[in-house]
Amino acid sequence: MEFLQFLSWACIVFTVGMFSTGLTDLKKMRASKSADNVQFLPFLTTCLNNLGWLYYGILKTDGTLVLVNTIGACLQSLYILSYCHYTNDKRRVTSQTLLAGGVVCGGWLYFSVVLPQGESQLAQLGLTCSLFTISMYLSPLADLMEIVRTGSVERLSFSLTVATFLTSTSWTLYGLQLQDYYIMVPNTPGIVTSLIRFFLFWRFASVNQGVPSYKLIEI
Repeated sequence: MEFLQFLSWACIVFTVGMFSTGLTDLKKMRASKSADNVQFLPFLTTCLNNLGWLYYGILKTDGTLVLVNTIGACLQSLYILSYCHYTNDKRRVTSQTLLAGGVVCGGWLYFSVVLPQGESQLAQLGLTCSLFTISMYLSPLADLMEIVRTGSVERLSFSLTVATFLTSTSWTLYGLQLQDYYIMVPNTPGIVTSLIRFFLFWRFASVNQGVPSYKLIEI
């Protein structure tokens, strides 16, 4: 029980720390008064992911999931609102946000109204959240292939890689302790992709000794 409590706190600390890395982009937007060099979709997809796991945590009465994803959804909402304020392409951003809102409303109606309450509801929601999380962890693979091709790790964030590895590992162990495969399985790819990033840092770090081979996150 003490180990589970330790894992719970580890999940909270590491995950909130990973979500907080978006403050770097927020700082960049405020300094430049522009959102030109910041990606919007990661904020939106992460917010959707947070809302899905938040609902799963509520149904499962898991305080760790509820707390982490409430904080995550609030932070992502802050990033989204800031992006909407500073971007020049407000039409595209607004349409993507409205589409995401429609997905949230449709998902809530399906899981709350269409499906009967019970194990089937929890299982389908857990599977949906798991698949979405796995797709998020695997989505940067194209960028990793580009890094292998160019031999440069400048586009990678070492701090974010460390945060992702610690977060994925803590959630995998947490899910294992709870015997909840919907939590454990989707976080395993995060460990794998983080290890690949560590290898790339090691492999290409000495390509150009004159400049830093990776960028640190400044908050």
